[in-house]
Amino acid sequence: MPKIRVLVVDDAVVIRKILTEVLSSDEEIEVVGTAANGKIALQKIPQTNPDIVTLDVEMPELSGLDTIPLIRKDYPRLPIIMFSTLTERGGAATLEALSRGATDYVTKPANVGSVTNAKEAVRDELIGKIKSLAERRAFRPPPSASPAKIQPPVIKRPAISASPAVKIVVIGVSTGGPNALAKVIPALPGDFPAPILIVQHMPPMFTRLLADRLNDQAALTVVEATQSTKIEPGKVYIAPGDYHMEITGVLSDPRTKLHQGPPENSCRPAVDVLFRSAAALYGSAILAVVLTGMGQDGLLGSRYISEAGGRIIVQDQATSVVWGMPGYVAEAGLAEAVLPLESVAGEIIRRATGNFRPKCAAPGREGLA
Repeated sequence: MPKIRVLVVDDAVVIRKILTEVLSSDEEIEVVGTAANGKIALQKIPQTNPDIVTLDVEMPELSGLDTIPLIRKDYPRLPIIMFSTLTERGGAATLEALSRGATDYVTKPANVGSVTNAKEAVRDELIGKIKSLAERRAFRPPPSASPAKIQPPVIKRPAISASPAVKIVVIGVSTGGPNALAKVIPALPGDFPAPILIVQHMPPMFTRLLADRLNDQAALTVVEATQSTKIEPGKVYIAPGDYHMEITGVLSDPRTKLHQGPPENSCRPAVDVLFRSAAALYGSAILAVVLTGMGQDGLLGSRYISEAGGRIIVQDQATSVVWGMPGYVAEAGLAEAVLPLESVAGEIIRRATGNFRPKCAAPGREGLA
């Protein structure tokens, strides 16, 4: 199998060296070139033909932010992984980079003076993303493929005559999530009748910046959740980085609970934690949505929701940056609908406002056109 070809772009010599050594140590990856700024990178892309580009945010002559649209102009499918600092400025720049077309991001090691620790941090965070995005780039949907024709496995649950009222919407998302949420949340009306709770895999500070960014774009109020926040209809709550978010209390007074319990699926916050708690309190009155993301966080939580009688929809493969999280749920037969991203908001509205009726003649295919 050909190795994954990576072009490393960073103005810091030590970072280029660390990235090159770490990536080259993996037998599936080959560093085919390095560049000190975006201008040099643009020259090297046609020369090296990379499968992935890692791109620093701040560089002389041509910054990472300004390089992204220039790459996208000629290479719309080339995955770009931003390499950003774990600071408020770095977080804001990362979200801007994602909005301009970057595929994903990793955070720079906090202390490059400790080379061994820096290498371990890069290895843990970057290699898995490179391999997953390389697989995504290799995916080519057939030209005739239509999202409406994608059929999830049959859900083995008794048919019901009417859909229960949706009292809460829970969303799990990871790689590609900020852009996916930027399409879904602003498309929801300001009088949306249920609260929405979101787990997006992001570090501390980034989640607050994401909430602020979505709040500026949406008719709904979007906030980063705090401890014991009262959960109210028409509001969106995003789990803070490094904290699991659960729902506690009673249906008449639901509250958020934040804690730093052990990571699940190597994640904190984890989608499974939120989904489990939602199933325990809301039962069949849940609508769960699993969007683009790497790994299988959300799969076990979706099982709890399905067993409680709740409903689940997922993003389709063609529009996902990585079809890991939604793919696992769909392949397990838990998704009632597998939808392109542009159809997700409409489906949420349809189900939450009472305009949805299951097609009882075909259990497991409700919600598909």
